[in-house]
Amino acid sequence: MRRPTRRLATYAAGALLAPLVLAGCGQGGNEVDVDVTGTAPASPSSRPSSGGSPGGSASGTPDGGAGAGGTSARPTVTGTVVTGLEAPWGIDFLPDGDAVVTERDTTRVLRVTADGDVTELGTIDAAAPQGEAGLLGVAVSPDFAEDRLVYLYVSTAEDNRVVRAQLRGDRLGATEDVLTGIPNGFIHDGGRLLFGPDGHLYVSTGEGGEESRSQDRDDLGGKILRITTEGDPAPGNPFDSPVWSWGHRNVQGLAFDADGRLWASEFGDSTWDELNLVEKGRNYGWPEVEGRAEGDIEGGPSGEFVDPEVQWRTDEASPSGLAFLDGHLYLAALRGERLWRVPVEGGGAGEPEAFLVGEHGRMRTVAVSPDGVLWLSTSNRDGRGEPVEGDDRILALRP
Repeated sequence: MRRPTRRLATYAAGALLAPLVLAGCGQGGNEVDVDVTGTAPASPSSRPSSGGSPGGSASGTPDGGAGAGGTSARPTVTGTVVTGLEAPWGIDFLPDGDAVVTERDTTRVLRVTADGDVTELGTIDAAAPQGEAGLLGVAVSPDFAEDRLVYLYVSTAEDNRVVRAQLRGDRLGATEDVLTGIPNGFIHDGGRLLFGPDGHLYVSTGEGGEESRSQDRDDLGGKILRITTEGDPAPGNPFDSPVWSWGHRNVQGLAFDADGRLWASEFGDSTWDELNLVEKGRNYGWPEVEGRAEGDIEGGPSGEFVDPEVQWRTDEASPSGLAFLDGHLYLAALRGERLWRVPVEGGGAGEPEAFLVGEHGRMRTVAVSPDGVLWLSTSNRDGRGEPVEGDDRILALRP
């Protein structure tokens, strides 16, 4: 791997992949298996067709229970924040409580208030949307009051990269490259950004459809990266590189719990999606293993692979966004068309519960607002959903 030659680091990118058949890519402590069968999701015509509050409490699993985990209180949908978005992907919050929202295919960056007012802050001209690539994650600087910086994960014609720009009033300034050379592709582009309690930026990447990337520690694909705000490997990284963990397929959700531990939601291939507790320098197995390895695999490059805390059948999850609030992880499911809630207990993950099953279609991102409300975005206009009038939307939920 090349060393950075300037303050903002650059790494070699892999070749662009030709468009691939999308079937099987998953978007169409304690260890837990979830294999819910139940009834089929609701048809699009039964979903809300206009703005305004959908009202009522979230539904449980198709059999009417609270989910695989039992009888705890259900999250309540308190309203629809905004409608008419187009494949919203990233959500993060400014200190004043307004959200910065990205749209994957339009490459627009939006400010959205809790009252549903939308202001276009700008577009990212370098973004080159195709398949699962485009304008993806967003993270507001923890020092925003001083530096006014917003960080974005962008798929260009050459690579995936992290960029940043200053937000002054309602205009986003010119972008500056922070980390370039992340492999991109028609599928499996990762894309989540999250500042950790340590002040460093965590970046999820996909293997771009080339499985071998995940087990190559000198490749930035199929990894979780940890970098400084200037794009350098963060102090304490295990391999003197941006890589924090490896052996991932396509991570699209990152969240820290109350104890400062990092969790990640990951797309499986055709059998198991995963919720992983991410530890420094550890190998999470792809493509040698999907889901739990049931012990070490002989000949594995690290000698061992980390098993997921929870694994789901791919048609019940295809997990994207992840958030932590009040002792629970909330996981937005695309193909599964539901919101999963997973208790964090006993050093690991407890039994998951499913909510909103089939009620709003594909769910991309869940984020916690400064006042403790969950914002949950749909992704029915991403080329794989069945949009109805008003899609895509952001829902507000009280846990």
